[in-house]
Amino acid sequence: MTQFYTRMGDGKRVTLTKEQILNDIQAGMADAADMAGVPDLTANDIEMLFEIISNKNRIVGVEPGNEVIVSYDIGQLDFTGDNGNSGNGVDVGRMEAALLHERALGADTFELAHADYSIKPVKPVIACEMQAMEEIQNEIVIPYFYGAMPNAGLYYAPDGPYGNPADLMREFRIEEAMKAAELTAEHLAKDIEYVAPKLVAAGADGFNFDTTASAGDADFVGTLYGVEALRKACPETYIMLGMAGESVMGIHGSIEYRGEAVAGKYPHQQVKMAEKAGANVFGPVVNTNTSKSLAWNMARSVTFVKECVKAASIPCHVNMGMGVGGIPMWETAPIDAVTRCNKAMVEVAKVDGV
Repeated sequence: MTQFYTRMGDGKRVTLTKEQILNDIQAGMADAADMAGVPDLTANDIEMLFEIISNKNRIVGVEPGNEVIVSYDIGQLDFTGDNGNSGNGVDVGRMEAALLHERALGADTFELAHADYSIKPVKPVIACEMQAMEEIQNEIVIPYFYGAMPNAGLYYAPDGPYGNPADLMREFRIEEAMKAAELTAEHLAKDIEYVAPKLVAAGADGFNFDTTASAGDADFVGTLYGVEALRKACPETYIMLGMAGESVMGIHGSIEYRGEAVAGKYPHQQVKMAEKAGANVFGPVVNTNTSKSLAWNMARSVTFVKECVKAASIPCHVNMGMGVGGIPMWETAPIDAVTRCNKAMVEVAKVDGV
């Protein structure tokens, strides 16, 4: 019986039969369809996923004409950070990292980022970030954005001024926990309104809100109102909004954006809120299950994202990397898995970029 080399969600190399791969594709698809209430993949989709996974070449690519735009999260930190942060530990400056991505790696777009990659720590050093943006824009040709996580967790104790909802809920102080989340959402929106327009004024071609809702539903709400404020202040700027997972965690549970609760929203619902806030591009995210196969994770991710693309009125740049988009959770993700997942997203889910 023919065996095919493939991967597990933790990057482990394994061999599976055609029947095992097809069973995992069906199971991953069914998990996503059941969770989000979205349609199953078609028989043709399933056949395409099997062909992508079973391809004997180490690296696969899209057919000519199916190429998409590549955008980046975390900016130069993929050079300068250590490999615990998916970086390479290369000691170069932010200017050099940006130009290497443009001129050596052929990046379509790139972004400037603070070492802490969050809105809150950018605020006290905003003048420095504006100067760096202006200097690099004088040298770079490709669209160059500023990127940061909303990261509402930094506003909770012990790092911020508000009580930590997780701690408060453990003490059954539910109303206090909900109030802390609401105050955090307001504070986050105000910080975005302060930080983002200044960077646009310094020359940024756009702003990338990465890992939105990582701290739950209040994080998502604060970001959406922050995007609104940025759109109002800078009507022409390019705004990317990327998520942290396939479902918005209900830490607050009932906090709303424009009259609609955001907890439990899936990518095809999240994108409509991003559109309403004023985003130009949406980044759907699906988290990888390390105990399942590449086939299971890929099919599950494609099922979520295909429906998101169908529902969207704006381009979708799906998040693909360590632990998301079907790609294994490993610091340096194996290239065979990375290229297969990207090909599946482009040719099956029909994303506009990665």
